[in-house]
Amino acid sequence: MFSYFQHRTKTLTALLLGVVMQGSALAAHQHDERNFCGHIDHDGPEERAQASARTFWRDDHAANPESWVRFKILGFNDFHGQLEPRYLSFAKRYAGGAAVFASYLEAAAASSKHGAIIVHAGDQVGASPPISALLQDEPSISFLNMLANKYCMGERKDHDDRAEGRKRDPRMNPRCNLVGTVGNHEFDEGVSEMLRLINGGIHAKGPFLDPNYDGAHFPYVSANVVWADSGKPVLPPYVIKRIHGQRIAFIGAVLKETPTIVTPTGVAGVRFLDEAEAINRYIPEIKRQGVRAIVVTIHQGTNQASYNGPTNTDPQDVGGDIGPIINNLDDEVDIVVAGHWHQFTNALMPNKHGKLILVTQAFSYATAYDDIDVAIDPKTRDIVEKSAQIVTTWTDEGPGLTPNPQVAALVAQASERVAPLVNRVIGTASGDILRSENSAGESAMGNLIADAQRKAMGTDLAFMNPGGIRADLLGGDVTWGDVFTVQPFNNDLVRMDLTGAQIITLLSQQWVGQTSPRILKTSGIQYRWNPAATADQRVDVSSILINGNPIDPAAVYSVTVNSFMAAGGDNFTVLTAGVNRVIGPVDLDALISFIQSLPQPFTAAIEGRIQLTQ
Repeated sequence: MFSYFQHRTKTLTALLLGVVMQGSALAAHQHDERNFCGHIDHDGPEERAQASARTFWRDDHAANPESWVRFKILGFNDFHGQLEPRYLSFAKRYAGGAAVFASYLEAAAASSKHGAIIVHAGDQVGASPPISALLQDEPSISFLNMLANKYCMGERKDHDDRAEGRKRDPRMNPRCNLVGTVGNHEFDEGVSEMLRLINGGIHAKGPFLDPNYDGAHFPYVSANVVWADSGKPVLPPYVIKRIHGQRIAFIGAVLKETPTIVTPTGVAGVRFLDEAEAINRYIPEIKRQGVRAIVVTIHQGTNQASYNGPTNTDPQDVGGDIGPIINNLDDEVDIVVAGHWHQFTNALMPNKHGKLILVTQAFSYATAYDDIDVAIDPKTRDIVEKSAQIVTTWTDEGPGLTPNPQVAALVAQASERVAPLVNRVIGTASGDILRSENSAGESAMGNLIADAQRKAMGTDLAFMNPGGIRADLLGGDVTWGDVFTVQPFNNDLVRMDLTGAQIITLLSQQWVGQTSPRILKTSGIQYRWNPAATADQRVDVSSILINGNPIDPAAVYSVTVNSFMAAGGDNFTVLTAGVNRVIGPVDLDALISFIQSLPQPFTAAIEGRIQLTQ
């Protein structure tokens, strides 16, 4: 039982039904001002309360409600290997963790007359804390397998991932209670590794916890990821489930901009199609099978605006990146389980024909889930009632008091496996070093990382993308696991030469060509920018100083970036033109070495490297 948690401790020690978990450095100790996709996180007591207010819709023309088949869809998104509980600073309480999360889902399913289908909307793995990442994220898939029912399992023969005949895959059994889709982070290590995690096989550095790792025991679906050479789907586009005689289709998708936020090698060989067009393409095929109830699970989302009142039954176009997708979805789509933004959505959004689609998103890291009640009329085979609330998975109340013991044992095993490396102390921080940005976009953690990278490569400048900064460092002993959680991608550092003119273009690309601003973290450079100016004019070129001297557009400067950025990641395309490239150490090693070189206890602060015009 989770009897208590100590907020400031650097290592999680919890009693899980008699299982003592001497945990790795806890990634839960993170401030949630900015998520890792570049969007501002709005998470607090008001947002949690608003998310939990049930949104409700019923077909006024439907009759005989006593005959309707009722069940639940339990959705979640952006798990990111968060096997251990996460501290929510606004509440001074813990939420989630795989064992607690499993207990909540099991309790919700048990409360439903005809059970539940569990749906995840991508980023189950990737950008994970060491307890999952060091084991190649296999424990995060094994955890989901523990939620899968007996119909999801079965012997699977080895097959070419492009082979036909997937309908024979036992994971596609309509009575299997679980379905997922891929997010952008499933592609972090390339398509082959993504497919290995899904289909099974031993990693080159394995085996890890499971000597016979056989992948996911449930289907992953995606309609808009196709092989570049053939145009055929990499994964099944959809799966049809059956509950109490009624059939429901689940179609998967991931944001089409995935190639702009993943290293090019990660998406080599595949293409990402327009989400709505790809989803709609399969609806006629689904309808020919007599299925009218259709759910989309998609790794794309939004940040819902606030509203007043205990419930929200009015149509609400909450916009964001998912807004145009919802607008273009076929009228047959009833529910969308969303993700990617690490925030909440619980709204009835109209498509362009006025069809109200229930759209949900449950924050991130298993700190909440979508509790969606569904009713199907057997006569029309369509969804005639749907409602949702976002439930926070507190560890100190309700199902959180009785974590799933089998899942707890898995987490304890993973924690024990990584503890010797993760718990090694590499320095002492004099205070919290946070990734949260000031109004100009500068952060203390960003400055620390950029300084480390510049020193490692001996360059004039260094730039760090904000999406690669995954956590804070809290005051006190800093362990290897803490630093890994900050930078878990194992990107190489790359030294290159850029002209002053190219550096000016790089700074401009923080806004130009971006869906949202991406303010780079810097070392060796100072500048001002004007938020009121157009995207291509925001940087005050006259204010740019490189090591205290005005920038010379014709001069050549040495620059350090990580390999993701060097390949044009996050739409910083000018970096692909950098010359005289030299590959350096892994970013994690550079940061550890830099911390160890500093006078102890060490610190970092916002220094005015980036400023707004007055």
